[in-house]
Amino acid sequence: MAAVNIKVEFSGGMELLFNNIRQHELSLPSDPAQPAKLRDLIFYIRDNLMTDKKDLFVDKDTVRPGILVLINDTDWELCDELEYELQDKDEIVFISTLHGG
Repeated sequence: MAAVNIKVEFSGGMELLFNNIRQHELSLPSDPAQPAKLRDLIFYIRDNLMTDKKDLFVDKDTVRPGILVLINDTDWELCDELEYELQDKDEIVFISTLHGG
């Protein structure tokens, strides 16, 4: 089975949920018959990179409200959101807009 290599970045405080590591390089299974989608990446991140407070990243089956998602510097709302088919060397950025004070 082939794989797609993705760069993932967390900012705006999101990196605190990932041991203060802002950038990750991930490889996800993908093939033409069943391409990896952004939904798969979100679940992979939740299940493999987070240790606790998973509800601060995922709400039901998507990212929580207040988290901007960029796919190659484009708002995910313009790219089919969860159904976006990941491509090799995509850069996905998650930015929290929620700040404590």
